[in-house]
Amino acid sequence: MLRHYRARHGGDEESADTRENTPVPKQAVDEAVVNMIIKDCQPLSLVENEGFRELLKLIIPSYVLPSRKTIKALVSQRYEEEKEKTKKDLQSAVAVSLTADMWTSMNMEAYLAVTCHYVDKESHELHTTVLGVQHFPQKHTAENMATVKKSLMEEWGIAAKVRCLVTDAAANMISCARMLQIRHTICIAHTMNLIVRKSCDQVETLTEIRNKTRQIVTYFRSSTTAKEKFTQIQQQLGTPVHKLINEVPTRWNSTYHMFERMAEQKEAVWVSLASLKRDITPLTTEDCDTIEEMLMVLAPFDQATTELSEEKSLWVKGYSHAENGPR
Repeated sequence: MLRHYRARHGGDEESADTRENTPVPKQAVDEAVVNMIIKDCQPLSLVENEGFRELLKLIIPSYVLPSRKTIKALVSQRYEEEKEKTKKDLQSAVAVSLTADMWTSMNMEAYLAVTCHYVDKESHELHTTVLGVQHFPQKHTAENMATVKKSLMEEWGIAAKVRCLVTDAAANMISCARMLQIRHTICIAHTMNLIVRKSCDQVETLTEIRNKTRQIVTYFRSSTTAKEKFTQIQQQLGTPVHKLINEVPTRWNSTYHMFERMAEQKEAVWVSLASLKRDITPLTTEDCDTIEEMLMVLAPFDQATTELSEEKSLWVKGYSHAENGPR
């Protein structure tokens, strides 16, 4: 009867109990720790944290957590494995395109990032892989950029497969593509950013409203008293408890989102400023009407910027209409 019950009625429970009581191999736990560090961008010092060690000891008392040095070696090994796998995938690609950009870290150090994109010839799926994010202490000349990019292409074995290089409109990026003898295309999303930004800058009234809005947002984000009062007013008015958004000068849609949030929170902002009695110039009714009109005009540009900045959705959407081929 017991065998019948386990076989016909309690099989799943028995399997679950068996799995729970089965010791987990140390190698599997090591791999899980490495995966967590890589996927969550955790520092290697995580394995030295007292709380993390206590957690693992409670869950798996017999498990011995590797040292930081060992974890570093395991992460490096995983990198080499994934790199070889990616190289193999790139070898099967008929053609690839590259995107490149210069950016500056919080420590004011320059980096050159190069990303590779290709379509799998069997599954027709778009794949993206970062070839490198390299420290770039030298001058940002076209020659220096061309040297680094050429080195990366040779390292990954794609020098003969690159059909296009997509960058911003900087003169050194354009010259770099010319030196590498690769067709160059300016990023559409970047171009749209420049167009909208320059258009907005030419409207004097909008510039004044931007300055006033930025001053208000900065005040509420930097003052603890103002922040608490703002939250209190939001709750009293039944307004969504959202923080105000400040714009980033290099991205036009951050201005759009700043105005969008201000339009949502205008009543809470008005009441809060009146209660705080600070020398901050509030937005007028006319200013808010102008913001509403601006949001209506620029909404399609914001949507287009978001879609153009996505990696795969446009390809998937285009390829789903396969009667006429990809768009």
